[in-house]
Amino acid sequence: MISIIQRVSSAKVTITGEDVGIIERGIMALVAVEPLDTEKDAKRLLERILNYRIFPDADDKMNLSLRDINGGLLIVPQFTLAADTQKGNRPSFTSAASPEYGSKLFHYFAEQARATYSSVAFGQFGADMQVSLVNDGPVTFTLRSVSQSSSS
Repeated sequence: MISIIQRVSSAKVTITGEDVGIIERGIMALVAVEPLDTEKDAKRLLERILNYRIFPDADDKMNLSLRDINGGLLIVPQFTLAADTQKGNRPSFTSAASPEYGSKLFHYFAEQARATYSSVAFGQFGADMQVSLVNDGPVTFTLRSVSQSSSS
């Protein structure tokens, strides 16, 4: 699984004019599923997102995690993160999970997030979403949780 996480002052997802997910200070995570990803990968990626130390401590060093600051978490499905962009001028999505598998594993990821963390909001898998955010810093990182079966 792949995630782009951004430290935000605020973020929201809007679908057909309705705000469906809103957070204040915290992390907005764009999440994509690849074909060999498993539930184990989903759990590992979630733990990394919740524990990744990207918030400033009293000395203004990135030493605090989302859990430490009790911030919001906005999870947005974004299959385009799994695109193969190595050749040509058009992305290929053969490296992304099928929509059926991607939806299944994203929903598992979402269930785990709800069960593990109290302040979580979501975008909607397969929807045309408008995402707005105020990136704090800016601070942006790419996180991956690579399945054992996909590594050599």
